[in-house]
Amino acid sequence: MAVVDWLLDADPGLRWQVLRDLMDAPPGEVAAERSRVVAEGWGARLLALRDRDGQWAGGACFPAGFDFDFSAGQPWTATLPTLTLLRELGADPSAAPIRETMALVRDNCRWEHAGQRFFDGEVEPCINGRTVALGAYFGVDVDGIVTRLLGEQLADGGWNCEAENGSLRSSFHSTLCVLEGLLEHEWATGGTAASATARWRGEEYLLRRRLFRRLSTGEVVEPAWLRFSFPCWWHYDVLRALDYFRAARRPDPRLAEAIGLVRSARRPDRSWLLENTHRGAVHFAMEDGDGRPSRWNTLRALRVLDWYERGAR
Repeated sequence: MAVVDWLLDADPGLRWQVLRDLMDAPPGEVAAERSRVVAEGWGARLLALRDRDGQWAGGACFPAGFDFDFSAGQPWTATLPTLTLLRELGADPSAAPIRETMALVRDNCRWEHAGQRFFDGEVEPCINGRTVALGAYFGVDVDGIVTRLLGEQLADGGWNCEAENGSLRSSFHSTLCVLEGLLEHEWATGGTAASATARWRGEEYLLRRRLFRRLSTGEVVEPAWLRFSFPCWWHYDVLRALDYFRAARRPDPRLAEAIGLVRSARRPDRSWLLENTHRGAVHFAMEDGDGRPSRWNTLRALRVLDWYERGAR
């Protein structure tokens, strides 16, 4: 079976993106497939697991009653990670179940940090960046969080959740979370000169390091970043970063080494493996496990390479 046929033999949340990104299908065909996300498959399953008050697992970032024992990994079943999955599946923001959910989350969901309202954000840039992405995508005002993030950008151009504890060096993880949020907000609202400048500086933070190397020594910062995950949650890896630059339409010669890593990971059947599943409870599995061919990583790798090899159009 050709790799595209294998990708199409999948959930609507993946299939509509294959039609759009790899097959240049007519917009009407793409929209029809995307409309199925909230009605069947993974999207419908996630919505069916929602609490009556609009939350998942009774919490914002963590399930209600979670004792912050991370020995088994971070649980990914609360409201923030679940909405992130719905966004990645491409759930239609105008669909009735989504509109209802957003209203309920706005009214009922509070952050574990200090009880802040969900769409007001909390204190960690990695959480706030993802919340901006959700608000912008699902049509909720998150301008206040954007203003906060612009004021928290560090001198080196990125962000770090440890800045409140005195860190002056940016984090790849936090920076990419914020960049994804700012890009989604720019698409939704047009952005501002200040947010565009902040996003450019954040991109430069990653580009100067060729997406995975230390600026000081050129060494690989973290070998795990060269293995590809899905879902990524808040975790950084090279494929996630490249997919951001594709979405941002930011071609740059400093991406070449990272592109080479993605090419080298392609298997003879043109698929990519799932390599680094992040530990923790999930609602249900969306892949067959590490070491097995991954539809999500294959889709993302193919669209990144297609973008790059066509001149980063």
